[in-house]
Amino acid sequence: MSEFPEILTNSRFYLELKLNGSQEPVDGYFMECQGFKTTQQVIDISEVTPQVWGKSGNSNGRIVRTKIPGNVTYSNLVLRRGLTISMTMWNWLSAVQEGKWGEERRDGSLVIYNQAAKEQFRLEFKNAWPTGYIISDVKASGSEHQIEEIEVVVEELKRIEVA
Repeated sequence: MSEFPEILTNSRFYLELKLNGSQEPVDGYFMECQGFKTTQQVIDISEVTPQVWGKSGNSNGRIVRTKIPGNVTYSNLVLRRGLTISMTMWNWLSAVQEGKWGEERRDGSLVIYNQAAKEQFRLEFKNAWPTGYIISDVKASGSEHQIEEIEVVVEELKRIEVA
């Protein structure tokens, strides 16, 4: 980990993306990520019980409402970085668009490091695949960095405790 892209030396932290089965030691370094969100649906259940109820106490079949946990969903991850010459993210998206999405679903991890390259945070994901790719508008006269953005669908996110 001795050679970082120059853009990272001005940062307090960075994200490293590693995809299982990849030929690369690291698939991407990113400066920004959105979408660390998990939600569990709520299912309302109404049951009729044999309880006696009512003002006079002679009505049968009291309705009891209960809420139970339902399906868990995860937001898409949106990763952003300065545009690089790497084709890894584009090639991954291209393979999915060509119909190879079953083979291209990847497990992997997102790791946040501090500037001293010490791991601070780790998220592992399962069955991820890219759903979108954007390169910021290009201005020949501009002085801004070009930004590459990739949106990734994940089926599961799990935060792993860093030792």
